[in-house]
Amino acid sequence: MDGKAEIVLGGPESDSGSGFFSWYREISAGERRTFWSCKIGYMLDAMDTQFLSFVIPTLIATWGISKGDAGLIGTATLLTSALGGWVAGILSDRIGRVKTLQITILWFAFFTVMCGFAQDFHQLLISRALMGFGFGGEWTAGAILIGEVIRAKDRGKAVGMVQAGWALGWGMSAILYALMFSLLPPEKAWRALFLLGVLPAIFVIFIRRFVEEPEVFRQQKRDEENGAARAPFTEIFSPAMITTTLRAALLTTGAQGGYYAITTWLPTFLKTERNLTVLGTGGYLAMVIFGSYVGYIVSAYLTDRLGRKKNFILFALCSLCIALAYTRLPLTDPVMLVLGFPLGFFVSGVFSGMGSFLTELFPTRIRGSGQGFCYNVGRAVGSLFPFLIGLASKNMPLGYAIGMFAAAAYGVMIIAALTLPETRGKQLES
Repeated sequence: MDGKAEIVLGGPESDSGSGFFSWYREISAGERRTFWSCKIGYMLDAMDTQFLSFVIPTLIATWGISKGDAGLIGTATLLTSALGGWVAGILSDRIGRVKTLQITILWFAFFTVMCGFAQDFHQLLISRALMGFGFGGEWTAGAILIGEVIRAKDRGKAVGMVQAGWALGWGMSAILYALMFSLLPPEKAWRALFLLGVLPAIFVIFIRRFVEEPEVFRQQKRDEENGAARAPFTEIFSPAMITTTLRAALLTTGAQGGYYAITTWLPTFLKTERNLTVLGTGGYLAMVIFGSYVGYIVSAYLTDRLGRKKNFILFALCSLCIALAYTRLPLTDPVMLVLGFPLGFFVSGVFSGMGSFLTELFPTRIRGSGQGFCYNVGRAVGSLFPFLIGLASKNMPLGYAIGMFAAAAYGVMIIAALTLPETRGKQLES
């Protein structure tokens, strides 16, 4: 771009082999460290974030809050995470992807611990909202970092496998939930769960020591030092970029609206409308979480093989169908258990191509600003769904409310995907 030499990331574009992990064997030691730092960071992010969904029934019983109040906590978290994600995107274009990743992990770990000390609804609401600011920023910084490090041919697979860390973190939160609530009375167990949120802070030590900024970002900084103008973050709204920005925001709105509609309320749905115990709920969620991890991995490979757009549409359509079946049909418990796998597979797998797609839509000089804005506008709008579902459940069964909002969200995602350009194989330029 602007006459500068193109920088191809991650090595030559030769055939990387036929195995699922052949691409991983070909990347450098530095690229592997970056891969694992992003994956583990995302896993710990998910662990801290998902604690809330498990303790909602306990908070309702202990503090006497309504489902609408519980939904408001979830919505506040997602709204602040949207702001945090955009700020982190802008910050990553200024001070670097790695430094921003460190800051955001420390931030969400600290405020997760503060949730454990909350004495009433309002204190928990504030602490959780501040935690969300860092939670949203971590995704943005990590997605940009891994997207810029891995070569074009394998970017979808690598970024998708980083995204799979979310399912692992979700699984960790489910295991810790079952453990804490088995060892402690509910009024103490939920606090202990949040206090475990300090664990991600320790991981920052590894990132500070072993992870470097991507070469494409360092080249951009060298260009600026040599006289190239620094792009303002508002360039994503320029005439050349505005339609891309808005369509990408609609895409992420659909994906996240559907996801949060399902995952925020799923434990409560299983416990209150399916009358499952804590361990019973954990068993059903284990199937969903396992399906989520497999979905992330399969989608990661399909996004490089089918292309970003086709993969989005395929997973959105399947997510819509399975969510309606899971929440609305009069299914037996064994059938629900079996359907938990495709539910997790599709609603999580739809995200595998998101990081690589947004990385490819924006040039390096505004990649953080563009990716941070689009993903987190989607998160902000999607964050309204838990609150609205909580309100709607006053007049209809909770399962029906979940299915209704999920269907609307995935419909929006499909329409947006049809209008956006295909970016598979796109090289990143300084």
